[in-house]
Amino acid sequence: MKIKNNIAVSDSGFVFNPATGESFSANPIGMEIMELLKKGTPTQEISNTILEKYETDAPTIDKDLHDFIQILKQYTLIEEHGKA
Repeated sequence: MKIKNNIAVSDSGFVFNPATGESFSANPIGMEIMELLKKGTPTQEISNTILEKYETDAPTIDKDLHDFIQILKQYTLIEEHGKA
């Protein structure tokens, strides 16, 4: 899965979906996750990257990452492999 190609993401955390006209804000960790998703980084690798970088535990990261990805899907900002 990855962030759709038409989604605009600024360095300041502003996210814009031109298909719907909706905009969102993301915090720095959210932005980091979105950048990794944009590159097509697997979810487990994203989880490991965040775990290495921040002082937290794997179950918390896994839950928060799952929740964040569900929000991205809800707002149609993400596509799964083989789907548009």
